Amino acid sequence: MSDPAFDPSRASLPFHTHPQRTARTERVETRADAAGKEHVIDAMRGFAALLVAYFHCRQVVWVGMQSFHASVGHALSLNAIAAYLTFPIAWGSAGVPIFFVISGYCIHRGAAFKLASDPAYRLDNTNFWARRFARIYPVLLAALLLTFALDWASLHLPPVNHKVREIGLHAFLVNLFSLQGVAGKTYGSNGALWTLSLEVQFYVIYPLLFALRRRIGMNWVLAIVGLVNLVSAYALERHDIQFFTSYWFSWTLGAWIADAKARAAVSKQAARPASVWWYAVAAGLVAAGCVAFHFGQYGAFQLWALGFAFYLYKALERRTAASWLSAGLSRFGDFSFSLYLIHLPIFVLLSSLLYRSALQMSIWPSFGFMLVAIPVAYLFYRLVELPAMQWSASLKPKNRRVASLNG
Repeated sequence: MSDPAFDPSRASLPFHTHPQRTARTERVETRADAAGKEHVIDAMRGFAALLVAYFHCRQVVWVGMQSFHASVGHALSLNAIAAYLTFPIAWGSAGVPIFFVISGYCIHRGAAFKLASDPAYRLDNTNFWARRFARIYPVLLAALLLTFALDWASLHLPPVNHKVREIGLHAFLVNLFSLQGVAGKTYGSNGALWTLSLEVQFYVIYPLLFALRRRIGMNWVLAIVGLVNLVSAYALERHDIQFFTSYWFSWTLGAWIADAKARAAVSKQAARPASVWWYAVAAGLVAAGCVAFHFGQYGAFQLWALGFAFYLYKALERRTAASWLSAGLSRFGDFSFSLYLIHLPIFVLLSSLLYRSALQMSIWPSFGFMLVAIPVAYLFYRLVELPAMQWSASLKPKNRRVASLNG
């Protein structure tokens, strides 16, 4: 439908705009733009969750590339081809820094827009912590209980899988209070929980980061966090003490991106698009991380986080509709948190039940295990995570005001 002001049949009419139509169009375009950006975030969540889950799945059920190649050599059976095609999954732990960057972006995005619109805006710390608690802890508690149940079953299927660690009360409480990596190990077979303690610590410290952002700006905050990250890596990480300060830079990169995008949007200035070379830099950093992984995981994590940050900054500028691949990954992104939290004990139980924890030469069981874990994770999302999300959303100040007016 054409705008009457530009209709050739009405060329004699004075040029004027239609405020209602313009506002409506802007709202639609804004919603469409936001939807596109959400697809980027959700798709990367889904990609990261699937990457980490299958990375762990191969470790639990398959003999590994080196042993497989020594046994099979250059044979071109269907199993061999499929197994060799999974070679990039050797770097599957790259999904973790992707999660960190996305988390920093998502947590800071709302506050960044408010602060860009109103420099006097202050974060409601108590409400922020309450909403984070409601979002995380019901899901974590359920995941720990599920891990206990699955690992208890695995322990009764000898020989016991070596991935099943302590499932007693002390280990349970250490993980419930997000102290794994400092006061103890991860719970049972659920080694993926090591990152959740860092996430909770990021949330606890976020009000301080926000206060620093108000006082000195995000560029200085990123520089200070980077310095803290270096010191922490030397003082803690090399002694196998995993604390948030050693991974804070990755998380703050995401917050920096959210801040930059918010300031550009609120200022209503046409920001110069990031060069396509940002993608090239991102690819180079990811490749460097893969090389660094040979020498140690920690250094690789930092490079992967930087690479993904470059990618995300550029990808958020895209205005095109989501591709079928992005839309598909977004579906997994919806329940990526649930998949991340519960996949490992499922794999360990399946391995104990079907193969007596023996590593398999065939790659096909790893695909089958994923086909079990994904629907179970989706069910967990529907039954546990979604209600927690709704509880968290109900604690937003706006919702409380509306509720009080309706009451």
